[in-house]
Amino acid sequence: MRKQIGKIKNLAEKRRHRRIISIRNKISGTAEIPRVFMIKSNKHLAVQVVDDQKEVTLFSAGTFGKNAPEGSGKSNESAKNMGIFVAKKLKDNGINHIVFDRKGYKYTGKIAVFVSQLRENGIQV
Repeated sequence: MRKQIGKIKNLAEKRRHRRIISIRNKISGTAEIPRVFMIKSNKHLAVQVVDDQKEVTLFSAGTFGKNAPEGSGKSNESAKNMGIFVAKKLKDNGINHIVFDRKGYKYTGKIAVFVSQLRENGIQV
């Protein structure tokens, strides 16, 4: 269940939540063309690949934990490594097309670097 917009006190968070809802109303993932989204925190990045029709997460990756790619952290370099890692996992699962959900973030910085690495590694966004 999503948050009620009226209960969010922080104005910036409220705007971002409205953007998230607006984006999710327009896009959806399938088994052939899954939805990929990135979550940013102050220390780490996390990526999930989701089939929205079956409501299943196909796989996830992050810059933390046992299966983290090399050079993990919060920089643009880690976003680049994450893009290469996710593209490889998508190719292993036989997926060449994705729908990218930016989760309300602006399409700059780590988000843009991540998506450009997906495109360079043969994934159509």
